[in-house]
Amino acid sequence: MPGVFLPRHLRRVVPLFVAAFVLVFYLSITGTFGELSSGLSRPGVHGRRFPRKIWQSWKVNPFEFEERDLTVARSWTSTNPGYRYEVLTDGNDLDYVETNFGPDGFNRPDIVSVYRSLTAKIIKADLLRYLVMYVDGGVYADIDVEAIRPLDRFIPERYDEGEMDLIIGVEIDEPDFNDHHILGQKSQSFCQWTFISKPRQPVMMRLVENIMDWLHELTVKQGKPIAELELDFDDVISGTGPSAFTTAVLAEMSYRTGQEVTWRTFHNIPESKLVGGILVLTVEAFAAGQGHSDSGNHNARAALVKHHYHASGWPSNHPRFNHPLYGEVEKCNWNKQCVAEWDANTAAFAALSEEEQAQQIALKQAADAAAEAAEAAEVELQLSDLDLGLGNDG
Repeated sequence: MPGVFLPRHLRRVVPLFVAAFVLVFYLSITGTFGELSSGLSRPGVHGRRFPRKIWQSWKVNPFEFEERDLTVARSWTSTNPGYRYEVLTDGNDLDYVETNFGPDGFNRPDIVSVYRSLTAKIIKADLLRYLVMYVDGGVYADIDVEAIRPLDRFIPERYDEGEMDLIIGVEIDEPDFNDHHILGQKSQSFCQWTFISKPRQPVMMRLVENIMDWLHELTVKQGKPIAELELDFDDVISGTGPSAFTTAVLAEMSYRTGQEVTWRTFHNIPESKLVGGILVLTVEAFAAGQGHSDSGNHNARAALVKHHYHASGWPSNHPRFNHPLYGEVEKCNWNKQCVAEWDANTAAFAALSEEEQAQQIALKQAADAAAEAAEAAEVELQLSDLDLGLGNDG
């Protein structure tokens, strides 16, 4: 068979055409075109399974944990020996963010800048969990959350792990308070002290971007840089906490299903629901024993984790609304009669003149001071009796 003759100038470029064809074919079958077109994706990270890794964040590394924190942390590794485990700390969290969102990562200088600017630890903690779940996925659990069941129990047998991208649980299910001026925004929420995610989930990035928008709006409103923003309890809950998390998740469900998904879908659910690839577990799963929301107790088969709350001291820096006479309505713990009485009492107080209000506050302060003095005297008397008893024994 006679050979094919090509002019010299064509023979020079044929290898280049062949190489280009091979490259295009490779990129098309690996899907890399789509990955390279987005600054928020990397190839080869999606899969049918959730990453077998547990993430926590705390002030120090596990070798420096207090015994209380160490015991709770060990519950995750002991019940899930096949999982990797990592704690991000106050000393290495920024490196994680800079590495993954800097020029060699997703190249999001806006995210790095905001994270560097934050001084409110609870805001950083919330933002960090969403960033980690976006980059790596896996299991996130607050440092004071104990695993009481292995992670292979978190997905009911009737579901296929490949059909879901996110596993969350109900935290507060008290929609009757939806219109309450203080409790309303907190009355229906998913839990974010524990959740499970596959990497690169759009809802995680949407959360991050919502938080950045919220922070920038506050800087304009307060006329202060991010580092100096003043945030109360409700600011945190709605800006980065469970309310923000819930809003983003419901929006993602609505987008995926093509119809509006509201809290009604999850009110009083007797068993888990899969909506738009997001598995929602019952309130007992992650939030048992709260004393509200029909949350049951930790002895129930459906209870998977136990929140001990010992790391939840952040409200001391971001206080709840505290009425000068009637205190915090949250202390009612969603009891309808208690909340109704608090509402009635505070409304009656608001109707008083400024002079009458001042008198009521003065009386309350005097009564509180007298009670504290009486309590201190009782303690001193008990200590004195104890000393006398020890002296007689000697």
